[in-house]
Amino acid sequence: MMQVGLLTAPFRNDPMETVVGFAADAGFDALEIDVRPGCRHLNVDMDEAAVADAIAQVRAAGLEISQLSCYLDISDPDEAQREQCREALCRAVEMASAHGVEVVGCLAGKPAGDLTREETIAQIAAPFYNDLCPRAADAGVKLAMENWFATNIMHLGHWELIFEAVPHDNFGLNFDPSHLFWQGIDYLHAVEVFADRIFHTHAKDTEILQHKLRWLGNQAGRDWWRYCIPGFGEIDWGVYIARLRDNGFDGALSIEHEDRALGREEGFVKGLNHLRMFA
Repeated sequence: MMQVGLLTAPFRNDPMETVVGFAADAGFDALEIDVRPGCRHLNVDMDEAAVADAIAQVRAAGLEISQLSCYLDISDPDEAQREQCREALCRAVEMASAHGVEVVGCLAGKPAGDLTREETIAQIAAPFYNDLCPRAADAGVKLAMENWFATNIMHLGHWELIFEAVPHDNFGLNFDPSHLFWQGIDYLHAVEVFADRIFHTHAKDTEILQHKLRWLGNQAGRDWWRYCIPGFGEIDWGVYIARLRDNGFDGALSIEHEDRALGREEGFVKGLNHLRMFA
């Protein structure tokens, strides 16, 4: 049975005790833990004793850690900021390796300055990941990029490009169908084509606001669609989960809560209840 988990980002100002207490009581299976600098419950700047204590709390509650996530811009045009982001991601890999977590979430970076996405992949992102991936593999860690549309992997052609440039087996995706859906990209076909690159998944839905779309058109920024909790948008989660299973994925569905219409705990619980019908 697939796990249903949650991304802890909305709890970034809370201690691990709060996160674990909610997730365990609600019936979640796993946590995708946001470890970016500043997250109170766990982050890459904590000393080892604090890290060990936080992870022990998760496991003592019967929860698994599906992924440690460090979603930072590894191609930031400011070189000092870029280096800080890269160092944080490297520390996340070390943390995962030290505590038996198989997957680290990351980003492909954003277009750097005047460079196109394609140029940024070739000149900045690929050299970095070609250096990091072998070290991560030696540490038993996979790297999973979230396919956020604002990054260098906006569409499936970019996915092909970055995997050609970074061919390591431990370099793959944290697959999020919500970004693909509003772009008009076939997320079910993407599961089939990139099945061997899917290491983790985000469970986030997309609502198309049809009345606004018909008034504004699809070139009007973000005003005609919004992210929502699974079950409140257009994605058919039964079909999507079946397609994942058919193509060999049996890992975690991690709810990413960006639904402004629902409270934090309320949204996570409603998403869990919906996904439990299929996973």
